[in-house]
Amino acid sequence: MTVDPVTVGALGALSVFVLIFLGMPIAFAMMLVGFAGLSVLSSIDAALPVTASTMWETASFYSYTVIPLFVIMGSFAGSSGITRDLYASFDKWTRRVPGGLAVATIGACGAFAAVSGSSVATAATMATVALPEMDRFKYDQRLSTGSVAAGGTLGFLIPPSIGFVVYGMLTEQSIGKLLISGILPGLLLMASYMTVVLVWVKLRPDAAPQDLEPVSWRERLAALNGVKEPLFIFLFVMGGIYTGLFTPDEAAAVGATLLLLIALIKRKLTGANLFKAMTESLRISVMVLMLVAGANVFSYFMALSTIPMQAANWVTSLNVSPYVIHAMILFVYLILGCFIDAISMMVLTLPVVFPIILALHFDPIWFGVIAVLMMEAGLITPPMGLNLFTVAGAAKGVRLETVIRGATPFLLAILFVAVVLTAFPKIALVLPDMMKR
Repeated sequence: MTVDPVTVGALGALSVFVLIFLGMPIAFAMMLVGFAGLSVLSSIDAALPVTASTMWETASFYSYTVIPLFVIMGSFAGSSGITRDLYASFDKWTRRVPGGLAVATIGACGAFAAVSGSSVATAATMATVALPEMDRFKYDQRLSTGSVAAGGTLGFLIPPSIGFVVYGMLTEQSIGKLLISGILPGLLLMASYMTVVLVWVKLRPDAAPQDLEPVSWRERLAALNGVKEPLFIFLFVMGGIYTGLFTPDEAAAVGATLLLLIALIKRKLTGANLFKAMTESLRISVMVLMLVAGANVFSYFMALSTIPMQAANWVTSLNVSPYVIHAMILFVYLILGCFIDAISMMVLTLPVVFPIILALHFDPIWFGVIAVLMMEAGLITPPMGLNLFTVAGAAKGVRLETVIRGATPFLLAILFVAVVLTAFPKIALVLPDMMKR
C-alpha cells in the first residue's frame, strides 16, 4: 500500500500536540514522532542513525556552548549586586517622571538584560529589588508587577539572548548577526514600555505617587557609577562580536569571566551562588539542547513529508500580499503564546514557518527579530506566561490575576514594535549589515 507523505506528516504534527496535551515533554514528543515518521516514510534502519546522529551533533556542537555561558553571565551579574546598582541609578534619573519607579524598573531590566540571556532570570531578579520599593511608595500593584513582568521580557530580545541562539540553531543563521540585530529593536521596545507607563499614570494619576522629592544633579551624576560595569561588559562583548574580534561563544566566555571577576572583587560570590549558577546553567542548557535535538529530528520528518515545501508553494500561490501572510503568522504566535512557553513555541513552529518566510523572500535575520519579539509576548500572555508566574511568586500577597492585568497593556507595546519593524525592517538589519563578519 502506498503511503501518502503529506497525510503521514499531518498525522505526525497532530500526534505531537496530542502527546504534549497528555503531558509528555515537548522535546520527547517531537523526537518520538519524528523517529516514527521517518520509520514510516523511509525505514527504521534509516530513522535510527538519523535520530542518534542528531542527538550527538546537537550535544557536541562547539558553538552551542554559548547557551550555558549566557546563563552563567546572568547568574554572576545577579550575584555581583549589579541589579541593585542599576535600579538605584535609573531611580535617581527618573524619580521626578510620572511613574518614575516603574520607568526605572524597565530601564534597569533593559540594562540587566544586556548581561543576562534569560527573561525569567531578569524578571525574578528585578522583582526582588523593584517591587518592595514600589510598594513602599504605594504604587498600584498592577502597574508595579506589570512593569516588572514586561521589563523582564527584554532579556529575550536585548543581547545576549538565548532566544536568538535557539533561532540561529534551528534555522542555520548567523548567531552573531542575530544577536546584534536585537539591539535597536530592544531599545525601541524598552522605550515603548516606558511610554506605556507614562500614559498609564497620565490616565490614572492615582496609580503612582506624584511630586516625589527632587534629586540633585550631583546625586544623578554619582548614580551613573551603577551603570558603568554592565555598560562596559555589554560594549566589550557585543562590540567584540560586531567587529569580528570574538565569535558569539568566545564573547560569552569573555563576558562570563568578566562578571566572575567583578563578583570576586566585590566579594559577593559565595560557594552557594557558584553552585546555583552552575546547576541553573546545566538545567537550562540540557532543556534547550533536548528541545533543539527533538525539533531537528521532527524537521527531518517534516521535510520528508514535503509539508513545509507544499505549504510554502501554496502560500506563494495565494493572490494576497506577503504581509497578510506575515500578519497571520504573528496572530498564530500570539495565540500559541497563551498555551506554550517561548522556546517550545519556536521549536514547534519553525520547521513549517521558516520555509514559508524564505518563500515570501523575507529576510531571515529580520524575521528572527520578529519571531523573538512574539516569543516575548508569550512570556506575559496568560495563562502560560512564565514571567507572570515568576513575578506573582516573588510578589508576596499579590494574586496572579493582578499581575496579568498589569502586564496586558504592555502587550500593545510589543505589537506596536512588531508593526514598526515590519514597516521599517532596516531598524533590525542596519547593524548586522555593517558587521565585519
